[in-house]
Amino acid sequence: MSEGIKLVVSDVDGTLVTSDKTLTPASVEAVARLGEAGIAFAVTSGRPPRGMAMLVDPLRLATPVGGFNGGLMVTPAMEVLAEHLLPADVVPGVIDVLGHHGLSVWCYRGVDWLVLDAHGPHVAKEAATVEFEPTVTDTFDGLTDGVAKLVGVSDDPGAVEAATAAVRDRFGDGVSASASQPYYLDVTHPQANKGCVVTFLAGALAVAEAEIATIGDMPNDVLMFARSGLSIAMGNADREVQRAARRVTTSHDDDGFAAAIDRFVLGP
Repeated sequence: MSEGIKLVVSDVDGTLVTSDKTLTPASVEAVARLGEAGIAFAVTSGRPPRGMAMLVDPLRLATPVGGFNGGLMVTPAMEVLAEHLLPADVVPGVIDVLGHHGLSVWCYRGVDWLVLDAHGPHVAKEAATVEFEPTVTDTFDGLTDGVAKLVGVSDDPGAVEAATAAVRDRFGDGVSASASQPYYLDVTHPQANKGCVVTFLAGALAVAEAEIATIGDMPNDVLMFARSGLSIAMGNADREVQRAARRVTTSHDDDGFAAAIDRFVLGP
């Protein structure tokens, strides 16, 4: 067993579930083995909290859940523990930058997922993943208060990269902007990032950051790697993400999560 690990924090998409969003028996069993070893388990994702509710029962989650990359921390029963919302005065500007770079825009506000086009890119896929439908609105004008996350969506990786750089250049430390998938640019409050999720969980569960293992596959997971004692990148992660981690496991489609738990956390 990896000495001193008391908590494992996992990303969801590309890590805990397969590319078709399946939670495999091997992953469920690996989390159960963590519990048997006295190691807590928590999840965090760019998904809204509602989009992780289907994980609570099979994984027997008892720890806070980090939705919107930490923009909303909730109990497994979906009761709000803490929230970090985008400043109202930056919301219109972020929407303008995303649109200028040709990205479709999604807005997460309260329990609502708002889109301008129900048939836009990745809308149907996302609805199937999070298991609830978006609300279609004619405009985002005036919807500036209570926004937890804005998402720019495009199948053009160059456009996503350019929009990421543009948001960071214009708003600096006023927002957190990173890719949760190659086609999603997540824009949240500056304290809504996975590094802050690790810090929140450390305080909530009374464990040191050095006693936490983190596992993920995307650039937005690197911040939580930096705040944990043991960091594990998925085999499907790009090279830069793998370089940021201390260990690399196999792909999410090859039960890489379960392999990482057995080899790096519970193994000799």
